[in-house]
Order: sequence, then structure tokens, then C-alpha cells
Amino acid sequence: MLEQQNHDALRLGDYLTIAEAAGFLGVSPATLRNWDKVGKLKAVRHPVNGYRLYRQEDLKRLLKTLETIPGGDSE
Repeated sequence: MLEQQNHDALRLGDYLTIAEAAGFLGVSPATLRNWDKVGKLKAVRHPVNGYRLYRQEDLKRLLKTLETIPGGDSE
């Protein structure tokens, strides 16, 4: 029952997989894993399989930030 509630709370349509998020941002999945490790962009975990998922709103916010920094920040 609790697992179902967690799944319902996590609207998967609002999230991207690590590969999708990396493509969206134009960085490698390894970069996203590093950013998650250092706290720059935190992932949530899929309630069933534990894979990293990234909120689209968080990605859009980060992309805007990167676009305003001269030269960006890919690492």
C-alpha cells in the first residue's frame, strides 16, 4: 500500500531518465551523476526500480542558469 502511495505521489510524466535529462541539457550521463553526487542537481529515485529521475522543472531552471553564465558550466 505504501509503495503504491509513493508511486502515485511521483507523477512519472514530470520526470526524465538520466539519458533523457543528459540529452536535454547537452551533457553526459556521467556529468549528471557527478552533479547529483555534489548536490548541484539532485535526482529522485524511481519508487520501483531505484533509477535516477530528474524533474523537468529542475532541468529547465538549471538550463536557464547555464545559459546566463558566459561559457556555461558543464562540469
